[in-house]
Amino acid sequence: MTQFNSYMDIALQEASAAAARGEVPVGAVVVSKGQVIAQAGNRTRELRDPTAHAEMLAIRAACAALGQERLTGCDMYVTLEPCPMCAAAISNARIARLYYGASDPKSGGVAQGPKIFTHAQCHHMPEVYDGIDEAACAEVLRVFFAGLRGQ
Repeated sequence: MTQFNSYMDIALQEASAAAARGEVPVGAVVVSKGQVIAQAGNRTRELRDPTAHAEMLAIRAACAALGQERLTGCDMYVTLEPCPMCAAAISNARIARLYYGASDPKSGGVAQGPKIFTHAQCHHMPEVYDGIDEAACAEVLRVFFAGLRGQ
């Protein structure tokens, strides 16, 4: 039996870096065969790009690193439940396993809202594991938004 090795600590570092840049603190990591091949935090404001979510940036970087358009067999770790756009990209990239921390009742697209992976139009459904380091993932978001409200 193999031991589960979480890479959520790296995703949390990316989320903290995003918060320091004034971005919503979400971080993502793509792992292939036990090696981190891409990691990113939100950069929508910095890049002036509404698609520059952590997941999208990590998928793009991982595809570039592997020189292919599919991430078959790869795992993704994300601090927050992916939105519908990111869930669709995860499916299209054929990511094997998705691990996420905090649920997103407002904007989530995996267990909340449209539940992208359950649609008949969804061509690939990754294995999904939620609640990974949930408290730490939720805390980075709570602190960020509390700071915004306190301004």
